[in-house]
Amino acid sequence: MFRTIREDIRTVFDRDPAARSLPEVLFCYPGLHAVWNHRVARFLWTHHLKFFGRLASHWGRFFTGIEIHPGAKIGRRLFIDHGMAVVIGETAEIGDDVLMYQGVVLGGTSLVKQKRHPTIGNRVVIGAAAVVLGPITVGDGARIGANSVVVNPVPPEVTVVGIPGKIVDDKRETVFNLEHGRLPDPVSDALRAIIDHQDRLEERLRDLENRLKSEVKSE
Repeated sequence: MFRTIREDIRTVFDRDPAARSLPEVLFCYPGLHAVWNHRVARFLWTHHLKFFGRLASHWGRFFTGIEIHPGAKIGRRLFIDHGMAVVIGETAEIGDDVLMYQGVVLGGTSLVKQKRHPTIGNRVVIGAAAVVLGPITVGDGARIGANSVVVNPVPPEVTVVGIPGKIVDDKRETVFNLEHGRLPDPVSDALRAIIDHQDRLEERLRDLENRLKSEVKSE
């Protein structure tokens, strides 16, 4: 247990350059508190004390602003940065070394009591206010941009942005903390391509008009 706690604390120092001291991490990181609280709630949930598991989860939500259902499965070294308004549903599964920013939702799309929340692979980065819905899988090493809405499975090692989320071919160097300002925008890229195509068509029309004028004058 103490080894896991030390690992969680080290994860905060590794992922957040604002972390300066051990007391600061212990008392001022709600993402860390939410993960620790979830372990208690999960223990109660899996030992047939479901009411007390939900109660522990509820108190964790009250104190941290992060709602993690005790039924959710969370791997090692999850870091929830800032964390306010994060929601992780009952059947969600999260792998190891996942980085998640504030406002992220791992939500369900069905009222049937079955697997209805996402499965997040290892080393996945989920940007601020991103929403991942349904029993889909996000592959290892994938990156989901801020404010994206993901409703389809995501292959490993790709970047997804937009509403609905679309895979983009980002050939630039991958950064673990997902620098949102460097992410490609598929909508603006498509608009830019349309505008470029329109410019080329207008240029060809001008050439054609000039040729027609020249032929009329020569007659």
